[in-house]
Amino acid sequence: MLTKKFTPKRTVCKVTFSVPSEIVTKEVALAGDFNDWDYESLKLKKKNGVYQTEVRLKPENEYKFKYLIDGEVWENDYEADAYVPNEFGTEDSVVVVGK
Repeated sequence: MLTKKFTPKRTVCKVTFSVPSEIVTKEVALAGDFNDWDYESLKLKKKNGVYQTEVRLKPENEYKFKYLIDGEVWENDYEADAYVPNEFGTEDSVVVVGK
């Protein structure tokens, strides 16, 4: 699940990425265009039964991303703004950050 909140001057959009804990045994990592697909750099933290993290993104851009569940399974966000095919024959989630 994605939640977007702009700073007052709209120069940054704070995007919260969330995954329900029911589908996670150990951990969730977030990888995408915004961190060069480095699944080690962004781990979601469990809070109130949901794994989540906040990422500051530049407006007027689109970013591909995926979740790595328990270090084994790549999952899309089922409430992403869009989905695009990738070079592995699956799809990536897309978050669209407007103005």
